[in-house]
Amino acid sequence: MANEVMLNTNFFVDVIEDMGKLTEENRNYWTKLDSDIGDGDHGINLSIGFRAVKEYIDETDFSDMDIKSFLKKVGMTLLGKVGGASGPLYGTIFIKMASTLSDEKEITCEQLAEMLINGIDGVKTRGKAEVGDKTMVDALEPGMKVLEEKKSTLTVKDLDEFVEKMKKGAESTIPMVAKKGRAMRLGERAVGYKDPGAESSYMLFKVIADHLSRKLN
Repeated sequence: MANEVMLNTNFFVDVIEDMGKLTEENRNYWTKLDSDIGDGDHGINLSIGFRAVKEYIDETDFSDMDIKSFLKKVGMTLLGKVGGASGPLYGTIFIKMASTLSDEKEITCEQLAEMLINGIDGVKTRGKAEVGDKTMVDALEPGMKVLEEKKSTLTVKDLDEFVEKMKKGAESTIPMVAKKGRAMRLGERAVGYKDPGAESSYMLFKVIADHLSRKLN
């Protein structure tokens, strides 16, 4: 049962390390997406941010650290190191996730779902974006709805649905005209291109789902 699985600080350290690896692997892909409709630096910026996070992880002893302190540090590092719009948005995700906790060193799956919901809400507020604006919200909000519905009884099947909804959300940005960010200047010329933030956020949130699925199995 999901509610019997406990997640400790090391679970989150592993997740963030794997997010960093994913970012290195997809740096050029995300940058290519961004060069189609934006500044062409999305993958590069995220890579710089996650490399800084990796440095912090390598220098830190987590044996007595609570989850909130770790995630807040990750968020602040991304906020400080990632350029463009991505830094504030990705930083906000982790800072808002942390803000739901006090000094827990272990949490439940339901608490993690609440943290993710809070992180996505934070992005919507900070970016003032809604579904249909051709932003990361198009990927994250459909995933958030799954978590809101299933958070108290999360199963591997629910997590698969969470990932699938985010993937479809990222795909849904292709025919959209952008209403936020640099792509907004392109008007109709942005149609036919996937939003880089929607794609990167779907892929990064999938890392969390994959780790949690392994725990539930």
